[in-house]
Amino acid sequence: MRLDEETARMAYLGPHADATTEGDAVKMRETTRDTAPHGYGNVKRIRQRCGRLATRSASRGNFLVALLHASATGLSSLIGSGLLILIGVHSLAQELTQTPEARAHKVDRTNIAVIVNEADPLSVLVADYYVRARHIPSANIVRVRFAPHSPDMSVDEFRRVKSLVDAAIPIGVQAYALAWTTPYRVGCMSITSAFAFGFDTAYCARGCSATKLSAYFNFADSLAAPRIRPAMMLAGRSFAAVRALIDRGVDSDGAFPHGTAYLLLTTDKARDSRVPIYPMAKRVAAGLVDVQILKQDALIDRNDIMFYFTGLAWVGGLDTLRFLPGAIADHLTSYGGMLTDSSQMSALRWLEAGATGSYGTVVEPCNFPQKFAHPAIVIGRYVSGDTLIEAYWKSVAWPGQGVFVGEPLAAPFRAKR
Repeated sequence: MRLDEETARMAYLGPHADATTEGDAVKMRETTRDTAPHGYGNVKRIRQRCGRLATRSASRGNFLVALLHASATGLSSLIGSGLLILIGVHSLAQELTQTPEARAHKVDRTNIAVIVNEADPLSVLVADYYVRARHIPSANIVRVRFAPHSPDMSVDEFRRVKSLVDAAIPIGVQAYALAWTTPYRVGCMSITSAFAFGFDTAYCARGCSATKLSAYFNFADSLAAPRIRPAMMLAGRSFAAVRALIDRGVDSDGAFPHGTAYLLLTTDKARDSRVPIYPMAKRVAAGLVDVQILKQDALIDRNDIMFYFTGLAWVGGLDTLRFLPGAIADHLTSYGGMLTDSSQMSALRWLEAGATGSYGTVVEPCNFPQKFAHPAIVIGRYVSGDTLIEAYWKSVAWPGQGVFVGEPLAAPFRAKR
């Protein structure tokens, strides 16, 4: 691996890239102590240093390149154990400074497979509508049968279903759209990660610990594709809800919306572990999306939401908001990915409020920011023209415990073909 890629990855992941100490695990446990990640006290110092090192860079791409250089000269030494910070993601900088014609986007309607559960009438309806709305080739529809309505699929049952899918998908398929809401979990993994990686306990965690790094994390389209097919659930509590979700995704294509990204610093410090990278997101999106970093627990009466990232168990005020087609929103908490039976706010609530994509964890992740979307990366990838599924998946370093929900082909910042 080249130095620039290694530096960028380690700066994002920190010492937790391979292992987590018992002491850090105690400090990271969201449910047992009201504390932010170890090293959080260095945030102000790191922000100040980042700002000084990047003042010469006006463009989004140049800013990231400047930060890359900074990290290579020792800035990464400022990062405390478990602290999330973006230090120059070189591949993203390269893609942001390319012309749209020079970028290669790998996921589109021709190479996404729609997986439908014929034992679930809602799944059949959703898959049929999605195939027609997105003009998915009939060869890309894979029909399987398994028991619906339970949040969990056994590992043995998953392996049976996955083997059928593997045998049926055409060569060239790059991603999966899963046309159901339950099950959303396979053992200790989310079902979207299980489809992407195969069931593998390396992507699980025992207590508060790191998991295996996703090869799709911040993946550059100019490189050889990793052997991963990212998956996203076309999920909702009713056909009407999923139909509206799909329609928003289709309507978003090529819209180049003038929206706002809202990044909230809440009173819940344990769930605010993504806060250190908020300033990076602001620079990445400069000129394309307005980024507002706000110290408050909820947005009220906003009508221009393109991105909304926060950290709370429950998010208020959603009924007062208007999300633009293609919007992405999530909240860092323990059980947002438990779509139908969570003791906390489900990621489905974002979709019901009008977002087009969301994410949450299906088992206790602790408050490792690496297990959630990196705002600077997902915003940067999305505004550079990636589809929703590409941008979201590339922004999560350790996605094994998290489920992706939404309309995967939404592409607000890609010109229509």
